[in-house]
Amino acid sequence: MPKRFPRAPVFLLFLFLSGSLLSGCGTFPGWLPSSGPSREQVLDAPEDSSTLPIQVVEVTEPITRSLVARQKKGLFSETLGSKELLGYIVGPGDVLEISIWESPPAVLFGSSAIEARASSSASNVSAFPAQMVSSDGTINVPFAGRIPAAGKSPQQIEADIINRLTGKANQPQVLVRVVKNVTSNVTVVGEVAQSTHVPLTAQGERLLDALATAGGVRQPVGKVSLQVTRGNQVQTMPLDAIIRDPRQNIPLQPGDVITALYQSSSFTVLGATGKNEEIDFEAQGITLSQALGRSGGLQETRADARAVFIFRLENRNALTWKTPPKTTPEGKVPVIYQVNLKDPASFFIAQSFPVQDKDMLYVSTAPAAELQKFLNIVAAPVITIDRLQNISD
Repeated sequence: MPKRFPRAPVFLLFLFLSGSLLSGCGTFPGWLPSSGPSREQVLDAPEDSSTLPIQVVEVTEPITRSLVARQKKGLFSETLGSKELLGYIVGPGDVLEISIWESPPAVLFGSSAIEARASSSASNVSAFPAQMVSSDGTINVPFAGRIPAAGKSPQQIEADIINRLTGKANQPQVLVRVVKNVTSNVTVVGEVAQSTHVPLTAQGERLLDALATAGGVRQPVGKVSLQVTRGNQVQTMPLDAIIRDPRQNIPLQPGDVITALYQSSSFTVLGATGKNEEIDFEAQGITLSQALGRSGGLQETRADARAVFIFRLENRNALTWKTPPKTTPEGKVPVIYQVNLKDPASFFIAQSFPVQDKDMLYVSTAPAAELQKFLNIVAAPVITIDRLQNISD
């Protein structure tokens, strides 16, 4: 006769195994398979970390507003914008042509000008050979001497020449024409159809005008940012944000360098979400709610909605810290942002909280799911014993 296992001790064996594994092991045994740390383990990380101090920040509406406002400080209209168009400004190396009219009797230039054209009208015009603005920024006009030209518009140069000739020529009128422009240009490089120099005119070319002259961008608009370098200032904005907001299509100034940058921005999602992978997003950025949507949302049977975390190496000046934070050698502050989606108000916050490039989004597993996993493991040998007993019966 085969030996039979009594049924009553099976349940007792289950309780014995459960109690012995839970005792002294915390909530659940550390050897249980898991997609990452629990909510409690993440929140305790700053205390346990001896080499890398971590700031844990609960995401609130003021925190979100502060992060969003910091992004808005990078608007072209606020840092590089100009309310008035400067027009064309002459610089060293530009070539100018100067014409002077006199009312009769014209005696100053009528016989001495290099090229004088008399007409049947009541004035004579003298057109001088084109000359280059010298390295010291001046030009030479007969009877007027050396005229400062660099940094002035053609109209200002005309007024200076007239002022110098007053009392020498009879009611002089002056026309200054730019024959060759070598200084009032902007440079367009990067992910454009053709890198080029774009001459500026009195029309007042703007950012998108220069981009169109270069043939547009070679990458999708949503993946491109424009970087404007003006002197010591360097500012970057997503191209689609510039197209949507006319105020960001700023007037250009001589010497500006426009660089079209292809930005492959992405975040990584881990834990109890619909999918765990690296996800690309547009240069304009996305919010937390969009990031959760693209990752398949929270798994209903696994996720702890109180424990949505964003791991980020944050800039030191991004927030007002309660205590001065320690930084990495690169000057970044390790931060864990915590969002509690059990609170309905957090869904409104998630619609504004900005996700940044290289962020890691992590959702912890709920304690009930861990308990179910643990019970399944513990119950497996008991179920096996019970099945053997049924077979023996």
